[in-house]
Order: sequence, then C-alpha cells, then structure tokens
Amino acid sequence: MGRYAYPKFPYTPPDDLRASPGQRHPLVIVGAGPVGLAAAIDARLKGLPVLLLDEDDSVSVGSRAVCYAKRALEILDRLGVGEGVCDKGVGWNVGRTFFGEQEVYRFDLVPEPGHQRPGMINLQQYHLEEMLVARARELGVDMRWKYKVVSVQPQADHVLLRAETPDGLLELQADWLIAADGARSPLRRMLGLDIEGRIFMDRFLIADVVMQADYPAERWLWFDPPFHRHQTVLLHKQSDNIWRIDFQLGWDADPEEEKKPENVIPRLRAMLGDDRPFELEWVSIYTFQCRRMKDFRAGRVLFVGDAAHQVSPFGARGANSGFQDTDDLMWKLALVMKGLAPESLLDTYSQDRSYAADENIANSTRSTDFITPKTRVSKTFRNAVLDLARDHAFARTLVNSGRLSVPSFLVDSRLNTPDAEAFAGDMVPGAPAADAPVRENGREGWLLPALGDGFKLLVFAPSTAAITPAQRDAFAALAQGPVPIDTVVVTPEGGEVTGLRVLGDPQGLAMQRFDATPGAFYLMRPDQHVAARWRRFDTAAVRAALARAICNA
Repeated sequence: MGRYAYPKFPYTPPDDLRASPGQRHPLVIVGAGPVGLAAAIDARLKGLPVLLLDEDDSVSVGSRAVCYAKRALEILDRLGVGEGVCDKGVGWNVGRTFFGEQEVYRFDLVPEPGHQRPGMINLQQYHLEEMLVARARELGVDMRWKYKVVSVQPQADHVLLRAETPDGLLELQADWLIAADGARSPLRRMLGLDIEGRIFMDRFLIADVVMQADYPAERWLWFDPPFHRHQTVLLHKQSDNIWRIDFQLGWDADPEEEKKPENVIPRLRAMLGDDRPFELEWVSIYTFQCRRMKDFRAGRVLFVGDAAHQVSPFGARGANSGFQDTDDLMWKLALVMKGLAPESLLDTYSQDRSYAADENIANSTRSTDFITPKTRVSKTFRNAVLDLARDHAFARTLVNSGRLSVPSFLVDSRLNTPDAEAFAGDMVPGAPAADAPVRENGREGWLLPALGDGFKLLVFAPSTAAITPAQRDAFAALAQGPVPIDTVVVTPEGGEVTGLRVLGDPQGLAMQRFDATPGAFYLMRPDQHVAARWRRFDTAAVRAALARAICNA
C-alpha cells in the first residue's frame, strides 16, 4: 500500500506567445481536467491546433470522479486511453443496496453478451488525468501550466483573453474558446452567465481509505446501517487498494470539523468492525447540486462538463456526461473551423447536450430525493419501500440508489433524418451505436472501434457478392466528398470488397441489434450516434441526410 505521487508539470514561460495585439489562436481550451483534456485530444485527432491553459501544474487532488461508464470508456477508446483506463481501473457490474444489515436490492450492469467494455470502471481521477496528459503531449497539444485566465472579452469574430503567469500578464486572442474550468467556472462568472437549478441541503463526507480488504468489486450502498444510524453510506473499490467511502452527514454538520482525522477514523472503525490497518489518503466534504446553464454556447465561447451543468454524484453522471459533451462538440466545431459547416451547427451542440443534461438532472434529482429525503413523509415512504423490497419484487423497482449513467438518445435532435421505413430495436435516429463482436481478416474485433471517427455508412449485406459495381462507385464518390463518408460493410461471413472495409458478423449480433435485414444501411455521425437509416441504398438520400446532419440542408 502506498500514496499516489502527484506529478508536477513543467511551466513554460510565455515568451513565444507574446504579441501586440495578443497572439491569435484558432482554439483555446481553459481547464485541464478530464473534460478539457478530452476536448484537446479530440481536437488534435481532428487536425486542429489547440492551446490548453490551466492555472495549476498537477492533476486533481483526491479520487473525485471515480466511475466511468461503458459509453465513456468507448469515447476514451477513440481518444486512445481506453485500454489504459480498463487495465488500471477496477471493473464492476453488480450494485447492492442494504437497509440496515439486510440486502434489499441488487442490480447488474452487465449488458447483453457481446460488448467490448464492462458496465463500469472505477479509477481515481488523478490516474485518468495523468493518462490524458500523456496522450495530449503525444499528440502535440500546447499545454501551458500556471496560466490563470483573469479576463474574457467576447469580440465580433474572436475572444480576447488575459492570463496571469509567473512571468506576468499575457494577452491572447482565440477564434474559439472552450470553457472546461469546472463547476465554479470563473469564465462563466466573467461573462455574467447564470447557472440555474437546485442545491440539496445535505452534506457528505468522502474518505479515500488505503487498506487491504476482501470485499468484492461491487457498489454497496447502505440505508440506516448499524454503524451510521439514520444516514446512508456508499462504498466503492478503486485501484491501488484504495476504497472510496461516502458518509451522509446532514446539512447541519460542520465541514471543517468533520474532515479532521480524529472524527473520520471512528466512523471508519465503526463501519469496518475490526482492527485492520488503514490510512486516509484524502478527505473532503461535498454537497449536491443539480443545475445547468440555459445555453452552453455564448457566441464563440462553448461550455462543457461541470462548467455547463452539474449533478449530484449518485449515478456517476458528472464526468461521464462531460465526455459525451466533448464527443458531441468536437466534430461539429472541427467542421465549422474548417469551413465545412455553418456556425449554426454549434447551436445544435447546446440543444442536444442541454436535452441530455435535463435527462441527467431529472434522474439525479430523483435519486437524491430518495437517498436523502427531506421530509418525514418522504422518509417514511422511502423506508417502507426498502422494507417491502426485502421480499417483494414490485417494491425493488421503486428503490432508487442512484440510476447509473447511460448515454442519451438524442431522438429530438434536428440533425436526425426521420425514418421513412419501419425498423425495430433501439437504434433509432439519435441513438448511440450498440457494440457487437465482429471479425476482420481472420481476427476478432469489435464494431465500435471499426466505426472509429468521422461519418460512416454502415452497410449490411448478405454477402460481399451482393455489393454491386455501381454501389462501389457510389461509395467511392461519398468518400471523396468535402465531408467524406467512409463505408463499412457488414456481412455474416466477412470477406473482401476492393476499396471497402468488410466486417464479418459471425454471431449475427450486429445485424440483430441494428434490425438489419440484408440491404439495410445506416449513416453514423462522428460521435457514433445514428443520423439516418434506410432499408435500401440510395445515394441521394445519404447526401441529403449528411447535409441535414451538418446543418447544410
């Protein structure tokens, strides 16, 4: 057992950035947390130069965001760090809920068979940030540590920033600015923008505990346990023999007193019930907030992650939704910056991710109201549900110990082309693509990595022989367009088609999950959401759907 050694990232003097007027940059990102780093990495993968500013010179202190859901892992795969996160982190699928000492509810996140990633990986935020920093450095992100932005002034075609550095004040201009500076977002305050919603009157103690324990890698939540009466406690396993334990304290608790080791350690001793050795790595106090900005876009400033929206930690919706923000934003911003789409495409970032934020806030609010009831009536109802759940299945559906993060189905996005023909299943326009095992050139693989980035035409065919020369010519023409569409062919047995990527679907799961009768095809967005689908190939329909998906219709 040991403590994490926090890295110190090198400070670079601003000599190369000084100019009068301020040096112009196509893209500046403020905030080098997980979401800001993800945006910077994605920008580089899309060929965009990026300047990343952060007022600190290390990773975040403490575990903070620890649970990364399947969808976030798939995004991290595309950014090039997913494998490292899964290797270092602790995978889990089972969550258990206790009332007193008795288990009353259990859920299993294991999806249907045939997915590459698990339901959830637990990993301390500092480990993830260190991986993201290394990846950003590898891709050539210009990272500037100890650069604190103190002024933001929107202009007609750029944003003027001033940053304090150890070597004095620096002025910069940004064609586009991404604000990833966290829940307290100084940039949001500088622009006079509001964030609205609800603050829950409760406090929780976080304790990161280093210890050897044989508890399984599961999420355990207790209501009214004997070691912490009338409150709730949450337990998660992390890497490096570190356990995340959250104790509900109540609103009247004194945060500074509760953080003192002499007050934390007795709580842990009562919970563990033995004399095993442990040490505290990190202690913090947090409150719940469910709030969001009205608009995630303010001209040429775009807000992502906690800067745009905040939710309570139950359900692991914070960092997970932040990664989905950048996944939605960066392909749109890249097209706009390259002159391939109008600025109105960026309005759909705010529209689509506001919809997702509202969904997350609603789920998070319901979970928080159940976990921390604020009236005698609501607590009586909550306890009655838990009591009944011991023996009655109907009551278990009412137990809300934190509905866990799932991706939003952007069914109302104006970028979707509505269905003209009947399909079954979940892969509706706006849905995030389902994964499936595939085979390519004799090697086993997965559908989502094969789709990768960019617009894709996913074609389901009974065999490679069914792809006609005329279709091959049409696919080649789509790939040569200003916004290219690459074709991926899926057949039961795989095979080869000149100039095309062909995947085998030996278990038939890809065709099943996409309700893909032979000849069906899907247009996939760069963030792997469905843009459109048809039963028969039609080049004109594909071009029209692409135009709609990039606001060129």
